[in-house]
Amino acid sequence: MSAPRTATTEAVVDDAGLAAALEPRRRVVLEQAAGDGVFEAAGGPVADYRRTVTTEALGGGRHRVRQTVEYRLDLPFFGPLFRWPVRRELSRLAPGHGVPWWAPPDRLDPRAAQMLAALCALSVVVGYLGTVLTQTITFAADEFGAGKGAQGVALAAVRADVAVALVLVAMADRRGRRRVLLLSSTAGCILTATAALAPSLAFLAASQVVTRGFVTAAVIVLTVAAAEEMPKGSRAYAVSLLAMTAALGAGLCVFLLRLADLAGGWRLLFAFGLLGLPAVRAVGARLSESRRFQAPHERAGMAGHGRRFWLLAVSAFLFNLFFAPASQFGNEYLRTERGFSGAQISLFTILTATPGGIGVVVGGRLAERGRRTVGAVALLAGVGATVLMYQTSGWGMWAWSTIGSIVGGATIPALGVYGPELFPTSLRGRANGIIAVLGRAGSVVGLVGAGLLADSFGRLGPALALLALGPAALALLVLLAYPETAHTELEDLNPEDAPPGPPA
Repeated sequence: MSAPRTATTEAVVDDAGLAAALEPRRRVVLEQAAGDGVFEAAGGPVADYRRTVTTEALGGGRHRVRQTVEYRLDLPFFGPLFRWPVRRELSRLAPGHGVPWWAPPDRLDPRAAQMLAALCALSVVVGYLGTVLTQTITFAADEFGAGKGAQGVALAAVRADVAVALVLVAMADRRGRRRVLLLSSTAGCILTATAALAPSLAFLAASQVVTRGFVTAAVIVLTVAAAEEMPKGSRAYAVSLLAMTAALGAGLCVFLLRLADLAGGWRLLFAFGLLGLPAVRAVGARLSESRRFQAPHERAGMAGHGRRFWLLAVSAFLFNLFFAPASQFGNEYLRTERGFSGAQISLFTILTATPGGIGVVVGGRLAERGRRTVGAVALLAGVGATVLMYQTSGWGMWAWSTIGSIVGGATIPALGVYGPELFPTSLRGRANGIIAVLGRAGSVVGLVGAGLLADSFGRLGPALALLALGPAALALLVLLAYPETAHTELEDLNPEDAPPGPPA
């Protein structure tokens, strides 16, 4: 919790301005009157909140207003990032309607705000752990004398991690989200460091099967826990924040990639996984169990949920058929086909991927109005731009990569929220874990296919153009078969979780 702060504002206003200043606020903070010109918080990410308004009549319908807001921002880990916008918001005499662009569409209560902040902090760690192999395998393969085909097989073999993840997400349905999140993140940090000692590409891949199993489980359960905690109009927003913070962790890995230019320097990036342990411990002190897991809920089986399961399973296969090789072979493409060094790859990735945050944030906002159109359009445009990036060089390669990051970023909140939304609480982890198995199958086909096709064509561009047919089919599936879930309570989407009605 941050230090107490005071925001004071004075102004001369007319009668309408005076009335606005004396109205309880309903934006970031939900106020309730506590006396004449005194307001306290009834909701919002603040503690020790008190707004006091004093007035002086000047005549002629004019009034001098002095407003003092004393508050403590109760937002762990990310409080400093929101300090200025929150202060600016609370300083307004007439805050207006709706919510600021940076705030969730639905006002979060203190518990939800703290929970989301803790999940996002954990997402930074998981984002790093889940990216390090992708970023370093081209340098490891170079040291071990392996080509694109061998890399494709190694990356495909790592997809067996889903067997470990499936056990863990099933445990999350029985034991709770919090326990599995902390266990998976801690194990992921420790096991990632063991890859720094890899004597061969085969050993590196084998060690990452177990490691990535824990990381994959954490990624799934992070999204599940966020969806279970958020109000109905902010689930896609929460997914967008998880994606942004995961990208922050991945960006840290990319920033450190310059070390890969050193002899054996790629090993350091795996060893740095241990630095995530203090962060996981700090999150553990603030992370609560999701409120929907704590609420009474029936034990549900897969029977009756087959259509939703196969819809998302086929979607995961088609999605990963393209995006797994497009992301995993990115550094290999830049290093071998464009002659980039580790430092140049780092610069390219940071400059072209960072703007993707715009698409994630905007996509999260738009997806709260409707998921399907946003998801389908972003998918097609993002894939098209990525394909063009692999076909061009020079400034065109940089431009298409940036466009693909921005537009494609909207896909994450628009489609990523469906997995937690379409299954009841007792099935949510298992269902998404099994869906991940089909997604991994798509990754394996895509990675092996891209590697072999690239060796055949002599470059990656034509291989990825063929694999882009997968997400093109997915976009059509989204438009024709996906339900619209925006602004619908999870209990309405999954009647098994509805609280029991009063006895007849």
